[in-house]
Amino acid sequence: MTTLSPSALAPTRAPADRGALRLRVTDLHEAAPGIRSVTFVAADGGPLPGHPAGSHLVLTCGDRRNAYSLTGPGVAPESYTISVLLLPAGQGGSQFVHRLEVGDVVDADRPRSAFAPVSTARHHLLVAGGIGITPMLSHAREAVRWGRGFTLLYGHRAGAAAHLHELRQLCGDRLEEHPDREVFLARISQALATARLGTHLYVCGPAPLLDAVLQRAEQLGWPPERVHTERFSAADLDPGEPFVASLVRSGGQVVVPSGVSLLAALEGEGVRVPNMCRQGVCGECRVPVLAGLPLHRDLFLSEAERAAGDSVMCCVSRSTGPTLELDL
Repeated sequence: MTTLSPSALAPTRAPADRGALRLRVTDLHEAAPGIRSVTFVAADGGPLPGHPAGSHLVLTCGDRRNAYSLTGPGVAPESYTISVLLLPAGQGGSQFVHRLEVGDVVDADRPRSAFAPVSTARHHLLVAGGIGITPMLSHAREAVRWGRGFTLLYGHRAGAAAHLHELRQLCGDRLEEHPDREVFLARISQALATARLGTHLYVCGPAPLLDAVLQRAEQLGWPPERVHTERFSAADLDPGEPFVASLVRSGGQVVVPSGVSLLAALEGEGVRVPNMCRQGVCGECRVPVLAGLPLHRDLFLSEAERAAGDSVMCCVSRSTGPTLELDL
């Protein structure tokens, strides 16, 4: 992977207004080794938009935008807080956050969520691995606030658990800590097998954990509508076969070579598509499909949405045939 140069990673004191929010850093501390917690307030001193639990904040980090889970309360928030794991070999977002200083001003979009709790659930089973605890902290806050039943299973390396003291105070005996991976997986399996009717499952963490939990939930017959996931990244994909994207509204055609994403090919021809993660996770780059059969490789669309074939995540997905007609 490429990393940004030090100048590109340097935080800006007075950036251009590219987002819907301008935020000032007011506090920094280490939530765990390698995990930095950052608190922001509105740069102009005004109110901040509220948000449901499980929301994330999209920060402009140098020349890219990254989404980070909000860990604080979402009802009339006075500040926003995120906790970010440093990834030295990543694409620069975490390095940008770890270089921030108190007083820095950053651009951000308004909070958004595709991982909110279901208010009608009879119980909430929260499963978090490592840095995946960040959205679960806001879920636990909201459950406590509204008196909703929940259980939080937290798997982490010994000595590397973020927000552990806060979670213990907030959750009490509803928090289960699991530094042993095998014990953690066994407990998840037991919790899935014995969950009361009407329980909703929420899971966030490394891809192997999500895959194991989802596989076990499927084996036990959990309905897909009661299973909710938040993924941080996707696996590497094969280069794929070349195809042509036909842009119906504009009348153009864009060749998408093997090894080049549909999003990159569109951008290369000057076609702008909103995007964020570029890994098929966030759903930002969804474009309508008018004809052709998409080769879905994202982690966002449901099975029903994939079967409909009327949209595609252009950052990772491709076409199964020589042509894909898009409403662009």
